[in-house]
Amino acid sequence: MVSFMKILQKEILVDANGVRIIKFTIHAPSIAQKAQVGQFVVLMVSEVGERIPLTIVERDPTKGTIILIVQEIGFSTKLLGKLNPGDSLYALVGPLGHATEMKNFGNVIVVGGGVGVAVMYPVAKAFQDAGNTVTAIIGAKSKDLLILKNEVEAVSSTTHITTDDGTVGRKGFVTEVLKDLLSTAHYNVVYAVGPIPMMKFVSRITHEYGVKTIVSLNSLMIDGTGMCGGCRVSINATSKFTCVDGPEFDGHAVDWDMFEKRTNIYKSKESHICKLDTL
Repeated sequence: MVSFMKILQKEILVDANGVRIIKFTIHAPSIAQKAQVGQFVVLMVSEVGERIPLTIVERDPTKGTIILIVQEIGFSTKLLGKLNPGDSLYALVGPLGHATEMKNFGNVIVVGGGVGVAVMYPVAKAFQDAGNTVTAIIGAKSKDLLILKNEVEAVSSTTHITTDDGTVGRKGFVTEVLKDLLSTAHYNVVYAVGPIPMMKFVSRITHEYGVKTIVSLNSLMIDGTGMCGGCRVSINATSKFTCVDGPEFDGHAVDWDMFEKRTNIYKSKESHICKLDTL
């Protein structure tokens, strides 16, 4: 489904330490009707911008709206950040990707780091709605960079917060909390999304405890429709595309070393600073 959609609301969630994270409410009735948890859209801000894959954080079929959360990083995300309510996107396609496997597993842990909390939150809510007991672990570099804290707390029985500098919650990393939890109680599933090293070490820890682990590899997607091959990953020694075969995979089956190497391919382009005022 392809639509030309209008921005209804814009909220700055984070604007600190050179990081800007923005929440957009977009009128997209066709997508709002069809989307399932874990799926994403691909948008274009204008004909001069790249395609941006973004997870659908929330949807309201009655109002015909979807919510997207984006961190400004490169050219296109900064261009998107300049739009305001009333502006229209050049193009929006979705829903894409496979929905999260959802049922009553029992006791589940959801782990989100940085802007990955925007992906983890709807999964946590869906787990709760399916009857699971949800324990959440959310992490950020500092208090100023933490997002969706209240929303995550509302859909989990227990929420643990970590920050690298200790400005809120426990000082340290989400993996430390995860290890403490797994060593003291039984959990059926762990879901993780965020920085690649975090997901890698989450998967290593859960492997030690024999806990089913789902990871979202959405950060590797570029085109989002399977045409470019840039999001190729190795799952149980078989090549898969994150955008069409995922974005979620068994964390114990991912070749994390290869995944990290592929991600580094794009670092020089991601660090390129664009002068948007010339557009």
